[in-house]
Amino acid sequence: MGRLKDKVAIVTGSTSGIGIGIARLYGKEGAKVIVCGRRAEKGQAVVDRIKEEGGEAAYHFMDITDLSSVETLVEDVAREYGRIDILVNNAANVGLPDGRVDEVTIEMWDAIFASDLRGNFYITKCVLPHMQKNGGGSIINIGSMASCGGDLGATAYASAKAGVDMLTKSVALQYGKDNIRCNCIRPGLIVTPENDAYVAQTVKDIFLSNIMVNRYGCPEDIGHACVYFGADESYFVSGQILTVDGGMNSHVPTVAQFKELGGRTW
Repeated sequence: MGRLKDKVAIVTGSTSGIGIGIARLYGKEGAKVIVCGRRAEKGQAVVDRIKEEGGEAAYHFMDITDLSSVETLVEDVAREYGRIDILVNNAANVGLPDGRVDEVTIEMWDAIFASDLRGNFYITKCVLPHMQKNGGGSIINIGSMASCGGDLGATAYASAKAGVDMLTKSVALQYGKDNIRCNCIRPGLIVTPENDAYVAQTVKDIFLSNIMVNRYGCPEDIGHACVYFGADESYFVSGQILTVDGGMNSHVPTVAQFKELGGRTW
């Protein structure tokens, strides 16, 4: 415990799902956690839970697609705490309409990019001067396995998340000499209290047949990786994309079928 002691950490989209897992672990590790999102009641509940567990936290409204709210968040945190040490870019508007290339309208494309890429870019841009002033920091982007290959339908989402991968590398390269690190985490299937009832068992079974360990992911799995990237122990790690998926992307696509046959992959 205490790996993030006294670090000021903004965790976007931390009023639900993966964001809650990250925020709670940050609180347990001694960070001053800024819980932010659009739902004040849910955000305050997360803050209360962190405090009950002995951590320090505060809620701040932010809509990742509203650039003025992003600016206000960053300026308020910098003014109140005097520094920003960690930024976790987790916020995204889930469930936006998507589809095949011929089905995606410009409006659909723009909405997903505003949520999943533009917002990450802009809050990073706003935070960078404060990290430079303070002598460094760590930026952690939450990407997606969708950026690993083409998708049957989520064209805009996969494209936006591929952009997050390259934004990660660009920030790491351009600001490394300012002691600012930037890394990306690609979650696998993460089952949360919010999505558990909506992920069909058939889908869970498909994932589990390809996952190399014996369970799906949980928010804390991503949280632990975020703690490492936020802590000083990862100072020499930057520009990296870490896939936290139980080993799902460590093998060729035919493994699940060959496992059923009891044979070799090749």
